[in-house]
Amino acid sequence: MRRRFLEALGVAALIIALVLVLKFARAPVSAQTGQPGTAAKAGPAPTTPWGEPDLQGIWTRDSDEPLQRPAKYGSKATFTDEERAAFDKQIAEIVGREASEERRQRGTEQDVGGAYNAAVFTSHLRTGRRTSMIVDPPDGRIPAVTPEEQKKRDEMREYSLALMQATDECKKKLPACAGGKYGPPSPRRAETPPSYVFNAAVGGGGGAINRSDGPEDRGHGERCMAAALPDFGGFRRIVQSRDQVSILYDVGQGQGWIRAIPITDAPHVPKNVRLWWGDSRARWDGNALVVDVTNFSPKSNFQGAHENLHLLERWERVDSETIRYTVTIEDPTVWTKPWTVTHDLKKQKDEDNRIYAEPRCHEGNHGMAGLLIGARQQERAFAMGKGPNPATMCLGACGGFAGGFADEGGDANPLR
Repeated sequence: MRRRFLEALGVAALIIALVLVLKFARAPVSAQTGQPGTAAKAGPAPTTPWGEPDLQGIWTRDSDEPLQRPAKYGSKATFTDEERAAFDKQIAEIVGREASEERRQRGTEQDVGGAYNAAVFTSHLRTGRRTSMIVDPPDGRIPAVTPEEQKKRDEMREYSLALMQATDECKKKLPACAGGKYGPPSPRRAETPPSYVFNAAVGGGGGAINRSDGPEDRGHGERCMAAALPDFGGFRRIVQSRDQVSILYDVGQGQGWIRAIPITDAPHVPKNVRLWWGDSRARWDGNALVVDVTNFSPKSNFQGAHENLHLLERWERVDSETIRYTVTIEDPTVWTKPWTVTHDLKKQKDEDNRIYAEPRCHEGNHGMAGLLIGARQQERAFAMGKGPNPATMCLGACGGFAGGFADEGGDANPLR
């Protein structure tokens, strides 16, 4: 009895600690570290003992800037401090209150999915100064895709919606089923997807399907293969020598990976050699490390670009506290023109961040096996008349509200 009581106390303490951590994580950074402009002035950019810019340390973003500029901001490139403070207050109010019944009905799969993601995986930073990380084109938007790429995306979207048409998402006309219709299970559930499945989230335009016949149905994320280059989130642990820079990308939930960048004038590997994160070749240009990246794998994925993706990165040590990361992204088979992203990474305290990078993606790395076993059990239960038709069940991103935001209206993310 005493043991059970102590265990209950332990569980209660853990829950209280988690609530406190989440409460702090959700608060805008301005509430944690002061309003913009109050930080001490950073010192000059340091150099290594051999005289090159020193990129070493643990780096991450300290503010939130959307990748694309919301269309409503037009040509506006930056926010004022007053606008940023207003956004921080608005966002804190949205994510801090319970969702209305109009947004999410309690007990539904949308409620459970949205609450899980908002509580476990989502934190909120203060609003950044830029209205978008994209600085070219000047409108801050990803360029239009080519007609061939759009045709491929439309085919995948049509197939995805067919597999979803018997779900509650289509019946309620939720965003995950936008463009689709509600009806009986589609015979297309037996078809092979029109292209390789990269995205496991149902409703995404990049190739998500509502089926679990095999691991290839579930996309990169659930297969622990979601880490991509370029990456604009998470942490970077950079270690540097005279002829190489090594970066550990800690991007959450076991999707971390290590990248070795040789500083050399040697050519890229032959074109028939294809690598998941491409082949990098670097050189110094003043205070910046310039990295050319080619030779991606056909199964690599960044915003729909695969083996034809080409990156030109610039890692510039601006001062003692800042690295400015800029990358020009090009794939003529996907976008009608190149585009450029930039954002600042802030140095973390070395002593406070001596962390062990957890290599697991899901518990014991058995999550995928469990997902497929569960799918087979659902099929057997339905065949025996003891459960719903699996075709009526949504398997991921089922209308849950990302980060506590609604898809539209007053509770939508004002930065999206």
